[in-house]
Amino acid sequence: MPIEIINLQDKIDVTEALTVALERAVVAGMTREGLDPSNFEVSVALVDDERIRELNRDYRAKDCPTDVLSFAMDDQDVPEGEAVLGDIVISLQTAARESAEMGGFTRCVVFLAVHGLLHLLGYDHASDEEAEDMEEREREIMAGLGLPSNEAPPAASPKGSDAR
Repeated sequence: MPIEIINLQDKIDVTEALTVALERAVVAGMTREGLDPSNFEVSVALVDDERIRELNRDYRAKDCPTDVLSFAMDDQDVPEGEAVLGDIVISLQTAARESAEMGGFTRCVVFLAVHGLLHLLGYDHASDEEAEDMEEREREIMAGLGLPSNEAPPAASPKGSDAR
């Protein structure tokens, strides 16, 4: 089943390299968790701050942008052995702002995808113990991806820039 990357924003250019890195990250995360990626479907939606703020408000009652949201799917209509895990939604604008402290734009977006995937798989960080477990899994997955940590975030495209 596919890993679908959907660009739903026009503020930041989405390169083929970013798309490939996201696909690799989702596959690596599923593999790390002992899942066969060919049996699962995951979508990664790349959005702007306005859209993720709306989702955060509507689904979490938090009226502000965030970096990543996960929407797990419990789809009973898929054939046995296959499953739709759900959707990961990433704000590229927030990722661009956070990228300096996260080791570069691609690394930041990939980390957010890994974090979102782990939520789809049932991990959380509500308690210190859960957070430590989730962070360890994130570190292991990220270490296996070998992404550069010194790239600059892409510039926002002029057609979509908005002063904040």
